[in-house]
Amino acid sequence: LRDGRVVQVGPPRRLYDRPTTRFTASFLGETTFLDGTIGAADGAGGRIDTEAGPVLATDLGGRTEGDRVTAYNVAVGGGMGRSHGEPATYARLASVIGACTPDQVLAVAEQVLAVQRDHGDRGNRKHARLKYTIDDHGVDWFRAEVERRLGYALAPARPVVFTHRGDRHGWREGDDGRWHLTLFIENGRLRDDATRAPLTALREIARVHDGEFRCTPNQNVTVANVAPAARAAIDAILARHGMSDGTGVGAVRTNAMACVALPTCGLAMAESERYLPSLITRIEALLEGHGLAGEAVVIRMTGCPNGCARPYNAEIGLVGKAPGYYAVHLGGDVAGERLNVLVEENADEAAILALLDGHFAAWAAGRRPGEAFGDFLVRSGRVAHAAGSAG
Repeated sequence: LRDGRVVQVGPPRRLYDRPTTRFTASFLGETTFLDGTIGAADGAGGRIDTEAGPVLATDLGGRTEGDRVTAYNVAVGGGMGRSHGEPATYARLASVIGACTPDQVLAVAEQVLAVQRDHGDRGNRKHARLKYTIDDHGVDWFRAEVERRLGYALAPARPVVFTHRGDRHGWREGDDGRWHLTLFIENGRLRDDATRAPLTALREIARVHDGEFRCTPNQNVTVANVAPAARAAIDAILARHGMSDGTGVGAVRTNAMACVALPTCGLAMAESERYLPSLITRIEALLEGHGLAGEAVVIRMTGCPNGCARPYNAEIGLVGKAPGYYAVHLGGDVAGERLNVLVEENADEAAILALLDGHFAAWAAGRRPGEAFGDFLVRSGRVAHAAGSAG
């Protein structure tokens, strides 16, 4: 702690060997400081030129070494919430402002929150989000203000590439020889019906499983840390209750997501979780009619504009306006790094299907090899590239 603020967190030996600030370095033990400049640096390390000669350094800005995380990129200002008919509210992708070491995470998070506390809009609730503070002042200002409060500069962001955002369904073996089974749970709803009983199946698995259950960000469930000898018993339970691990389910359905909406959510203006499965069946038929069966189009649906199912960076985003009517957003990308754009303000099912049918026909005729639906829409000019998108 320094002046009531967390400067660095970690075991004493790590703080001694790898201080992230001059204060931490001088706090533990005896320290000799040498002024220096970075003479060369790359992803593997670099050279620091000092008055005592060059010093070889590793982990400049952080990286992953084996199974040890040595850096986190710092992303701020992302948010899906907006309001219908109010352009001053909008979805925003997060901005990456740098990287920090694991020991710096708490201090960085604290100062991000402190900047929002001191500069966020307290007069207008709909303008009070961090994303608006960053856009009002600028990303460079925000980074500089966080660094000023920290007392040190963030390291350059580490390169990261996302290629998908779905779950890997089915059995996967871990490095330690134990197994992990990700089950497809449509829209996250565990509910028994006449054909399948996922709730009962997971209850029975819980009685014999000595590992963990993990809920994924895509509304699925992973039965984690399963001993090899226990796999057969779990598979038998799933088969007995008609459960699928998702490996035989269509790509559109497994990539889709809906919020709970009606009747559970008081903010919902339209159906979402209960309606999306039947709509996907109709969308799959359209794709098949254009020779696109099996293509993995990312669809998100919400019952209101708050964005809980992340509709604004989906290839197809459907946002409830009223019972049976949706705003249609198109042109996000597979990895979720591009915002989509509003193309239809108030569409019922017939209008949604007609709109998609035309775009699917054009995609089938004019796509490049392997080109995803959202990428085709933007490249071909059928929808605009959204402002503020990463790609």
